[in-house]
Amino acid sequence: MSRAAARPRHGHDATERAAARRLAGPARRFLLGRKRTLFGLVALSAAESVQTFLGGYGVARALDDGFLRADTVTGLLWLALAAGAILLSAPVTRRVFALLADLTEPLRDALVRRAVVHALRKATAPGGSVDGTAVSRLTSQTEIARDSFAGLVLTARSFVFVAAGAAVGLLSLAPQFLLIVLPPLLLGVALFVASLLPMARAQHRYLDADEAVGRHAQSVRTALRDIVACGTQEAAAAQGRLDIDEAAAATRSMARWAAVRTLSVAVAGQLPVFLLLICTPWLLGQGVTAGALAGALTYLLQALLPALHSLMTVLGAAGARLLVVLGRLTEPYPDTAVAGPPAAGPGPAPPTGRAAVELRGVRVSFGSRARPVLDGMDLTVNEGEHLAVVGPSGIGKSTLLLVAAGTLAPTAGAVRLAGQAIGPPSLPELTGLRALLPQDAYVFTGTLRDNLCYLHPDAPRAAVEETVRALELEPLAARVGGLDAMLTPRTLSQGERQLIALGRAHLSLAPVLLLDEATSHVDPSTEAVAERALAARPGTLVVVAHRLSSALRADRVLVLDGTHAQCGTHEDLLVRSALYRDLVGHWHGTGR
Repeated sequence: MSRAAARPRHGHDATERAAARRLAGPARRFLLGRKRTLFGLVALSAAESVQTFLGGYGVARALDDGFLRADTVTGLLWLALAAGAILLSAPVTRRVFALLADLTEPLRDALVRRAVVHALRKATAPGGSVDGTAVSRLTSQTEIARDSFAGLVLTARSFVFVAAGAAVGLLSLAPQFLLIVLPPLLLGVALFVASLLPMARAQHRYLDADEAVGRHAQSVRTALRDIVACGTQEAAAAQGRLDIDEAAAATRSMARWAAVRTLSVAVAGQLPVFLLLICTPWLLGQGVTAGALAGALTYLLQALLPALHSLMTVLGAAGARLLVVLGRLTEPYPDTAVAGPPAAGPGPAPPTGRAAVELRGVRVSFGSRARPVLDGMDLTVNEGEHLAVVGPSGIGKSTLLLVAAGTLAPTAGAVRLAGQAIGPPSLPELTGLRALLPQDAYVFTGTLRDNLCYLHPDAPRAAVEETVRALELEPLAARVGGLDAMLTPRTLSQGERQLIALGRAHLSLAPVLLLDEATSHVDPSTEAVAERALAARPGTLVVVAHRLSSALRADRVLVLDGTHAQCGTHEDLLVRSALYRDLVGHWHGTGR
């Protein structure tokens, strides 16, 4: 079982800095190309500043010049002026959303175009494949980018101009208000901005740690037999404790930065109100009126605090989503230049004849942040060769066969089968080139002959009878009532189903047979008969070994250990591979 590699903590910083640098230039060009729209938003937002100004100023004047002087009419007129400013802001807000569409829709269109180009270049690059993320990029990710960008523009614009209107209003009521309000407001905003990047790093760290715990649990579950056989329970448990400790540390880090974020909101939004109330006697002594105090509280409670809370909420959520999604959507295009020769690395010996199966630089990763199951895999299996693949459970043996069969597209690298490049467009053409037998054998309702001839419907009777003899299927045929007897799949054991699938592979015309623990439910002697019969037929045989005895019958053995591959004969690997020696020793020791 391979140990999950921990992602360096500084890796998040590098990723985020690279994404920010990549986005800075295009973002600047995008905004400079829409100056008219930006100027329109600024002009309309200035009207929002006027509304904010009149809101607090109108309350102050209504008290000082109206109600506190027993002049109800004047007080009501000032309040009507403030209310009228709110009503007149409705068409302004409508126009703001119209201009906002001039920013968000071109952004969405540009991202869609880039996603299409990215998918096409990836598909047409040497060794490329269909981009499995293209649909997500074209739909949900571009919509997330558009909505998040719109939310950021709206809230940032609103906060800036609301704050400007409130600042002018406070200054006009009494300059002393700014001395009380501005320091905690600026301190809170500074704390919040300072927490953004560490909070993002803590979130990334937590996600990585959580995925590591899940991967470790999955690998332990699938490799439990190998862990017990090799006596590595304590090592597996120690790795699990490390992964869990890292997840706990990441959770504590997130909690600490969440506390800092909560503190910043309190400092910027609540502390000014508290200080204003504490300083009321001093302000009254400075000649500040009761109306001015009420107007200042109106600015804080009705304008600044809601705008600040919206800004911090949107920046903390939509801002992080926007950075991540734009980072993905603006990834560099795949290189469509002609690929050079593959880099040399550990792997099997160079081909000595025409290759039946070739893998060059193959990498398979189930997720952008997941550790690759296969990484830089180079493999050549010659025509007529018998190769056994061994290694701990969950190490990537089945993945290797799926890639070789063309049913799983690698994340990177090139695959050739019988000289033909494998890619999604050519999958239908691969049917006659290889036969893949999984561990769970497929048997359908029909005669035994029909099941055996499934991959070779026109097989002559003599060929079917030869397959029955070669795989010693006579007892099975006799039990079910002969080759032309109807089968009921649910009445067959797992071993009998595997025998039928093995006979089907033997009878097929495919030059490459790929067996993924296809003999796991038959006894060792039956497995030996089947593998010798399949190896004797014309073609190439690749077997993911369920028992190590399969490796002894193979021409060469491929050992996967999660970090690199070693290939050679049984005798050669006993010298070169410590893992192979351990596997051989434990299997012989248990008598399997």
